[in-house]
Amino acid sequence: MKAGKWTLFGVPLAIVAIVVMLVVPIPSILLDILISINITFAVLVLMMAIRVKSVLEFSAFPSVLLIATVFRLALNISATRLVLLHGFAGSVIESFGHFVVGGSIVVGLVIFFILFIIQFVVITNGAGRVAEVAARFTLDAMPGKQMAIDADLNAGHINEAEARLRREKISKEADFYGAMDGASKFVKGDAIAAVIITMINLIGGFTVGVLQNHLGLTQAISTYSLLSVGDGLVSQIPALLLSVSTGLIVTRSAGENDFGLDLLSQFKSQKHAMTMAGGIIAGLGILPGLPKLPFILVGSVVYIIGRRNNAQADASAKVEKEEPKVIAPLPLDTPEALMNTMKVEPLTLELAIDLLDLLDTPMGGDLLDRVRGLRRKIANELGLVLPPVRTRDNIELAMTEYAISVHEVQVAKGRAPQGRSLAIGGDLHLIPGEMDKEPVFGLEAKWIPSSMKQQAMMMGATVVDRSSVITTHLSEVVKRHAGELLSRQQVKELIDAIKKGNEAVVEELGAAGINLSEVQRTLKDILDEGVPIRDLTRILEAITERARVSRDPDNLLEAARVALGPSIVSLKLTDGELPMITLDGLVTTHLMETLKITEAGLTLGADPTYVRRVVDEVGAIFADSETKGKSPVLVVQPKLRAATYRTIHPLIPRLSVISTAELGGSYRPNLIGVVSLVNASAI
Repeated sequence: MKAGKWTLFGVPLAIVAIVVMLVVPIPSILLDILISINITFAVLVLMMAIRVKSVLEFSAFPSVLLIATVFRLALNISATRLVLLHGFAGSVIESFGHFVVGGSIVVGLVIFFILFIIQFVVITNGAGRVAEVAARFTLDAMPGKQMAIDADLNAGHINEAEARLRREKISKEADFYGAMDGASKFVKGDAIAAVIITMINLIGGFTVGVLQNHLGLTQAISTYSLLSVGDGLVSQIPALLLSVSTGLIVTRSAGENDFGLDLLSQFKSQKHAMTMAGGIIAGLGILPGLPKLPFILVGSVVYIIGRRNNAQADASAKVEKEEPKVIAPLPLDTPEALMNTMKVEPLTLELAIDLLDLLDTPMGGDLLDRVRGLRRKIANELGLVLPPVRTRDNIELAMTEYAISVHEVQVAKGRAPQGRSLAIGGDLHLIPGEMDKEPVFGLEAKWIPSSMKQQAMMMGATVVDRSSVITTHLSEVVKRHAGELLSRQQVKELIDAIKKGNEAVVEELGAAGINLSEVQRTLKDILDEGVPIRDLTRILEAITERARVSRDPDNLLEAARVALGPSIVSLKLTDGELPMITLDGLVTTHLMETLKITEAGLTLGADPTYVRRVVDEVGAIFADSETKGKSPVLVVQPKLRAATYRTIHPLIPRLSVISTAELGGSYRPNLIGVVSLVNASAI
């Protein structure tokens, strides 16, 4: 609570006090204390700038620069007032004016202007330029970083919370460098103001001493001019420290350690640099005409330190030397070994030889990590525990190609050229590269050199790396074949997990005589239609209830879908709106009257030409809606849903078919079109 009150009132009051100092005289003893605080604060800021591991750890630095600049100018004005009125501005300024510069105004001015040149010409200009460039490049890189976060999120490599944190960090970095671009102008302006104030103080002090107090020239210089120089030096030293802090902050790269540890570790990593430098410097001492002692002494010390680092590095290398690899014996020709070779992998990702760098983690390959993240993502989205993805090379694949197989049947193929990124959208004709199709949605795309990623993004393209392309393609394949990947053993494990918290549901399932194959068939049909099975408890409750009346697979599926109705509808909403297509009464009646039962279940038994006409009209409305950015669903009567889905899905795979019994939850219906016997009229 006390800390909170201090933050709430203390900082604003301190800023107000600084402003008051500009107009209200203060005693010399208080000025001494405030000057000491100013120097201490500058040293503290410098230490923080050295110790931070990331610029965001000192995100208040731009505001600190402004406050410190105003505080220093307020001290200048207070000191000027005391010097001109009383010829004394406290012990600190007097010490700097007499002791530090030896009582010589010429020496004091020389030192002052050297400090000014160091601060203004070297440090401030460099820091300002770095801040300006950093701000520009940070803003230019924001879209690319956001796309990378979205790609990692879509691949399941990170969760939503971590993605949000990364986006906030990117936004804060952009805000920080933008603020530092402006704050560097404070430092530059402060350096110029220090020179002007010192010159005004010199002229004003000399004038007051000679004309107002009738002092001699020597005494006026001794009293007023030296104090003015002392005041300039007292202000210039903390200003220089803050300029150095600014340079350190804007040139700091994020790392695991602070600046000091990074510097030492990087020096140590270059084993021979110090020994070579020490040898060269010691060699200079041998040259005739140059002083021998300083060069040989310093060179020898550096050489000895370098030799010690080399010895430590060699000792570490011996300790970390890899043990001889033991080659495992070849598997015996046993039935168990042969059974392992006969095993069919549920899901396989095969890579061409030149794509194996994506699997090399030490070299930056992250494909395996992304695939593991994809398993978590699928589990959270679909409720399906994806079997391990077998990743291996395949020399039969052409260079740059990869293939995805389900139960060792190839179902998808794509390309991922080495050293390239996939650019989608934008002015692709302006970017050099190789045209291709985006593997999931078939969009026009181009494989561009990875070095041109920023240029492509500036032209409006979405750029994704090779690992993201493969992982996204794999994710789409898994969703399309989720039903095939659901094994009976997985169903048993899912039911066992439900039993731990809902034992009654599993007991009723057994009492109703429903076996694992029936549950698997229902769950498979649900997944095949793109509906998650995460709410397994409600699914089991629904099929248990329906099984008392009918064990027909279609009836069990429809009962489960009705139970999941609100969830199904929520998947199809766009801003709370459900765009839908319906069949008119005559079409519905005719199709229901012609339903027939086959081995595959209920099918539409109407004349094939009539059915094809209905499908074509549904497809026309659906295609027209997609061009307008809407993805409607087809809403039919419950008895028609299964048969209609079987007929339409092979022809319009992106169209979802739901029954009126599934319409639940909170949504706004938007009727896109009605299929009649004549045509499909858009509403």
